[in-house]
Amino acid sequence: MVDKQAHSTGRGPGPGRPRQERVTGAVLDAVVALVAERGMSAVTMDAVAMRAGVSKPAMYRRWPTKQALIIAAAEARIGLLEVPDLGDFRAELRVVLAARVEAYRRPGVDRLLAGVIGASAEVGAERGAYGEYAARVMGETRRILERGIDRGDVRPDTDIAAAATLVAGSLAFRMVGEQRLPDDALVESVVDLIGRAVCVNP
Repeated sequence: MVDKQAHSTGRGPGPGRPRQERVTGAVLDAVVALVAERGMSAVTMDAVAMRAGVSKPAMYRRWPTKQALIIAAAEARIGLLEVPDLGDFRAELRVVLAARVEAYRRPGVDRLLAGVIGASAEVGAERGAYGEYAARVMGETRRILERGIDRGDVRPDTDIAAAATLVAGSLAFRMVGEQRLPDDALVESVVDLIGRAVCVNP
């Protein structure tokens, strides 16, 4: 998750870190609140600073562009995963999908995700930043596929990148394209379909 990454250096909190964490939380909460209430067009650096009660210089030091701020807000809400080895690819995939469904059902996340996708296509958008974000979101799906190959329950010829895209895309398109919240039934369907496609014993 984002907080875990912040402490990955192993250093102590330091005198300025609690305030930095409060500023970060306030700003990212403000982004999500603005998106939920008025849509992505309401997210400007001025509006976020006012809503969060922080200065714009403090924001720009952390997020030099609106694009970086939107990605950070999405990542904070959707988060990264670590799925333990459950001995079965389908069980691990179910954990990934269930966690994503839980995150996507939080207020404002549907608009936030739609905004991230839309902003990535805007003129001047730094495509690499969005690609890196997508890679982080899909990272655990790739890891459980690789682990399944090593364990022997996922076929060694599996296209890991394509399978991870299918998993992520199923939930994102349900929410953004179809305007419906993903649910447990979709989770089970995706587990079944992906399992049939990649597992040694479909």
